[in-house]
Amino acid sequence: MDTGGNSLPSGPDGVKRKVSYFYDPEVGNYYYGQGHPMKPHRIRMTHALLAHYGLLQNMQVYKPLPARERDLCRFHADDYVNFLRSITPETQQDQLRQLKRFNVGEDCPVFDGLFSFCQTYAGGSVGGAVKLNHNICDIAINWAGGLHHAKKCEASGFCYVNDIVLAILELLKQHQRVLYVDIDIHHGDGVEEAFYTSDRVMTVSFHKFGDYFPGTGDIRDIGYSKGKYYSLNVPLDDGIDDESYHFLFKPIIGKVMEVFKPGAVVLQCGADSLSGDRLGCFNLSIKGHAECVKFMRSFNVPLLLLGGGGYTIRNVARCWCYETGVALGTEVDDQLPQHEYYEYFGPDYTLHVAPSNMENKNTRQLLEEIRNNLLDNLTKLQHAPSVQFQERPPDTELPEADEDQDDADERWDPDSDMEVDEKRPIPSRVKREATEPERKDSSVDVRPMAIDEPTVKVEQETSNKASDPIYPKS
Repeated sequence: MDTGGNSLPSGPDGVKRKVSYFYDPEVGNYYYGQGHPMKPHRIRMTHALLAHYGLLQNMQVYKPLPARERDLCRFHADDYVNFLRSITPETQQDQLRQLKRFNVGEDCPVFDGLFSFCQTYAGGSVGGAVKLNHNICDIAINWAGGLHHAKKCEASGFCYVNDIVLAILELLKQHQRVLYVDIDIHHGDGVEEAFYTSDRVMTVSFHKFGDYFPGTGDIRDIGYSKGKYYSLNVPLDDGIDDESYHFLFKPIIGKVMEVFKPGAVVLQCGADSLSGDRLGCFNLSIKGHAECVKFMRSFNVPLLLLGGGGYTIRNVARCWCYETGVALGTEVDDQLPQHEYYEYFGPDYTLHVAPSNMENKNTRQLLEEIRNNLLDNLTKLQHAPSVQFQERPPDTELPEADEDQDDADERWDPDSDMEVDEKRPIPSRVKREATEPERKDSSVDVRPMAIDEPTVKVEQETSNKASDPIYPKS
């Protein structure tokens, strides 16, 4: 399945895609605390590179509308969302029991603006799903999203709200089947768990496995009940390089696309799988990582690109900038443009960095066993599961343009002399689900297109996860 992965204009799949990009200028101001490896500033660094490479003018750029409490409660428990809304650094000492209950503390600290941060990154992911559902774009991007560890009732691994699950639920309003692919170095446990019993969402996670956070993602974890064989886990060892990674990624994903036939794809592009990550142990180059984006793009299925982990922040910005170029079908120059964060990228000031000479512990024999095992599992999947159509909930509508804006689709002005982070996109933004009635846990039978509620997998099924080391990783 190595064909069709080239997404640049010179290749067979050189058709340009319409891309919607979500960014809030405030996101880089949120701060997990001194010494914490998760740094939202990396999103601002990525945005600065996109601006100075001239990529913003080729996309529809939106500031996401923040997700509301009731939007978050489509997946998360009401009391957990209420807790996130009300907790502050000043009041946390009075709520020690709640902090423990919801797993908020060292790895997932309370910081100023925590709930606004959650609303912002979740709003971008749901907003991207809405744009895809309305055929406004072919690819939607929210680099602030991809926080795949958050559970229904608790924070985990630097993640508080699972924007991915919320975005998939939005896509399921329009699409019979949605594929989730995760290339973060950590297992996408929160998303897998949410849809573990569903045959409408297939989850495929490529991750380090063995004495590593979160401890889940065994190749034998394949889904349950209607969801049996709809969870695929690809357990990897230290030092995997580009060639070994794609020896697995391309045939597995190619077969998934052939058999599952998703109407939309969500790709979590966690950059902690890159060589040299502060918390990671893989050896992927930026081009190797981006090859996954190219390959997914080649299928020409509505695609939502999200961020995730990534803790050597200069490389995170490099990676997501390059992958934005891949989404657009634009090759970007290796020499970085001068910009406000230029000094972060010394001494070479280049976009690409060479992988290391670390040992690849993934032997060809091991890789072949994994590949054969998973391809065999896919043969047990019935082709394109049918979906019984029922009354659908109302679509999330697109907002009207603000009255004082003449052109709702106007792009960033590349000639503006404003600071990058102060540029304001023209509205035409995602409408928060104004037409969506507030929903809790309703029966599966009355849900649109028989959506399997992501809360069906009971919480105790996470009991096999390893004890969380401090700074587990997103």
